[in-house]
Amino acid sequence: MSDSAIEATGLRKAFGDKTVLDGIDLTVRAGTVFSLLGPNGAGKTTTVNILTTLINPDAGTVRVAGHDIVASAKAVRRSIGVTGQFAAVDELLTGRENLQLMVDLSRGGKRTAGELLERFDLTEAADKLAATYSGGMRRKLDLAMTLVGDPRIIFLDEPTTGLDPRSRRTMWDIIRDLVAGGVTIFLTTQYLEEADHLADRIAVLDQGRLVAQGTPGELKRRLPGTHVRLRFAAAERLDAAARLFGGSTSDTEALTLRVPSDGGTASLRALLDRLDEYSLHAEEFSVHTPDLDDVFLALTGHTTKVDAK
Repeated sequence: MSDSAIEATGLRKAFGDKTVLDGIDLTVRAGTVFSLLGPNGAGKTTTVNILTTLINPDAGTVRVAGHDIVASAKAVRRSIGVTGQFAAVDELLTGRENLQLMVDLSRGGKRTAGELLERFDLTEAADKLAATYSGGMRRKLDLAMTLVGDPRIIFLDEPTTGLDPRSRRTMWDIIRDLVAGGVTIFLTTQYLEEADHLADRIAVLDQGRLVAQGTPGELKRRLPGTHVRLRFAAAERLDAAARLFGGSTSDTEALTLRVPSDGGTASLRALLDRLDEYSLHAEEFSVHTPDLDDVFLALTGHTTKVDAK
């Protein structure tokens, strides 16, 4: 595989008179987490269905794992795994039986049931019916079943929906371990905090168009409100710094100064150089940016309750 696990150019799809995807371009680097966000009806499900060969695009080219999704759909399917929003486990089977069924169906799966049970910490529950599993255990079993064929690209649709905070963190750790092993993750999620924690790059889709792409930090820096927070040991130093930086805001009780900034390396270096020039020493220095909730609302006009469909 090249450096790009997924490459899409000019991707278009319409259903009747309704254009769902209007010429989107995206690139997903191998061994990273790419998160696609957008409000209900933005076109995320259609995008994922195209990338996983479930439907064909009307126009554009797409290569997944180096294969054209139309001309080499079978090769694409051999390279990917898909885990849906709801755990696709058979509750009448045990965890071990669910996994063994996938091994048998894969005809040459590269992972064994025992290996995957151990990897996902399901060995003790292996011979219990999946119906008795907690939500977190079912999600782990579902992902383990996806890994039977050792896919290099995994599409995860809302992998932590309905999980308690502890189970969600466990799933995050599993995803990070997969990526550390070279797996590429294409993630849709309704939790913007999840995208912020996991994604190397994020794309925001709205009304069939990509309205923004970048790292979480880059997207947050696009909005006004980014600032540097300085805390000083004495009020006179705070006052001196406030006079030095026009437009700043002082908190005399907390001895802190809020200085507007774009958060970029060059502007931060200039700020620190200016403090040094006037021999002003800050006890604490931190950069505060708008969060992804703010970014999502600004880009789409929708609240942060994202429907990942």
